[in-house]
Amino acid sequence: MSTAQWIVVVAGTAAIAWINWYFFLAERSSAAAKVRAGGSTQEVEIAVKGGYDPGVIHLKRGVPARLVFNRQETSSCSEEVVIGAFNIRRFLPAFQRTAIELMPDRSGTFDVSCGMSMLHATLVVED
Repeated sequence: MSTAQWIVVVAGTAAIAWINWYFFLAERSSAAAKVRAGGSTQEVEIAVKGGYDPGVIHLKRGVPARLVFNRQETSSCSEEVVIGAFNIRRFLPAFQRTAIELMPDRSGTFDVSCGMSMLHATLVVED
């Protein structure tokens, strides 16, 4: 094998390893929703750009939640968000904020994903 072929093989292997690390193993940022005055609602903003940031969202059980998705790109993968445990599937317009309201009525960990199931975040509902 020539030197150029080895470089291509090594670069390709490195690219595959990085993609797997980024999508499956990289540590995600975490944030707790801010409870508004009076404790009647909680809210968190989630940036959508090649993924969800924060990737782990902590909510209080029994307090209505407002998730504000701020989509900062035009990638077709991020145009829809799905929160299956709460029967939510919503289109996210590019370069706009989209609010999704839900009632976290049970404790647990719940998946948030794009419509293609490539981008992921986690809702952690705590007592």
